[in-house]
Amino acid sequence: MAATVLHGATIVTADDAGAIHYGAALAIDGGRIAAIGPTPDLLARYPGAEHVDGRGRAVLPGLANTHTHLSRVLARGIYEDLSPPHTPPFTGGLAPLPTPALGPDEERVMVLLGALEAIRSGTTLVLEEGTGIDGYAGALADTGLRLLLCERAWDRARASIGQTGPFEVDRALGDAGLQRIVALHRRWDGAADGRVRTGLAAWAPDMCSPALLGDLRKLQGELGVLATVHLNQIWGEVAAVREQRGVPPTEYLAREGFLSSRLVAAHCRCMTAEEEQALGAAGAAVAFNSAIAARRGLSPRADELERAGCLITLGTDNMAEDMIDVMRTALFMERVRRRDGRRPAPEDVLTWATRNGYRALGVADGGWLAPGNRADLIVVDLRTPHLAPVLRVVSDFVHNGQAGDVESVMVDGRWIMRDRRVLTLDEPALVAEAERVARAAWRRLFAERPDLPRPAGLDLS
Repeated sequence: MAATVLHGATIVTADDAGAIHYGAALAIDGGRIAAIGPTPDLLARYPGAEHVDGRGRAVLPGLANTHTHLSRVLARGIYEDLSPPHTPPFTGGLAPLPTPALGPDEERVMVLLGALEAIRSGTTLVLEEGTGIDGYAGALADTGLRLLLCERAWDRARASIGQTGPFEVDRALGDAGLQRIVALHRRWDGAADGRVRTGLAAWAPDMCSPALLGDLRKLQGELGVLATVHLNQIWGEVAAVREQRGVPPTEYLAREGFLSSRLVAAHCRCMTAEEEQALGAAGAAVAFNSAIAARRGLSPRADELERAGCLITLGTDNMAEDMIDVMRTALFMERVRRRDGRRPAPEDVLTWATRNGYRALGVADGGWLAPGNRADLIVVDLRTPHLAPVLRVVSDFVHNGQAGDVESVMVDGRWIMRDRRVLTLDEPALVAEAERVARAAWRRLFAERPDLPRPAGLDLS
């Protein structure tokens, strides 16, 4: 792979000092950042490199999405408006409509559509949580994204998240999840020159028995992987765990030894102050999924969680993969919740989306731009009406940036999007196929279940 020098650009390092270099250059060699410095110096030092004109552009670290389910773009425009109730009675599930079943080829199409959106909005690292990931891991790896693939396990039968009532243990269900985790790890951990890693997921506290949590904790140690869990996601979950275990969800996980600094806890929206302190004391990371949180009318207390010791990161969760929108929504939600028009600062939110996300997902040498770090970066076009004048580049980008501003995306020194063209996917064909798959899937669901109410304005023609 030939060296590359991006020159004449604004280099936003997102390092500890928040250093920004103006009219500067960044050299990439062997998949890593080789140097950052004055443009004339680096052009002279790398005369045989590809020289890329960065004038009018900013170079930033790639964005890390620490919690998503890529195939859920299938429910785009539907589930955003069908959140479960925040008060009893709790019926369980995240929407009154089930998600249509997909065949393996159909699921692969929807996953790749989510990956396409992720790349276009500047994402370079993704934690994908789901079931049957092995069926699409290869296709996802081929997109060029850096991946942490977390296969899911649970052992509560005939119930869903947020459903109160008896906990019926199905040991075979839990064992099947453990086996899938091991199989995914054997096949994919370290694949694509280390760009793909695997982890494990406990679905949610109200879906996992103490025995299964113990098995998952043991397996995590044996495999040496990261873990993730949906935690305090909705009030129905809190009610279910209190009913089943006599304590709130985070206290239940703490009691079973599942909290650790190698855990990414998604959501954390319905927590007591004591739970926040317990999660922080364990040093766990929190995936603040701000866009879906706003749509659900719930939000974690990011400031309190951070002060308790949690590492705050950002994720998209369901229906959308736009991390730029997630950054802005996180900024706005936290300012409204805190009643503070200055905090968090845009620089804080960029750190959540870059350095913290990479750290939480086990990539110690990425998430900020520095010599020796992995060359995971994005190039942003600043020459747009909604960004001009660019007086404070980080604030401008977090407050006003759009996915369409991302011009190029690089992972491990390889362009996966260049000049707004995704190089690893056939975008027109994929979008057309995703439209066909989604409409067919929703038509099947309503044909099989004519009792289900159709959302207003639904068009399946």
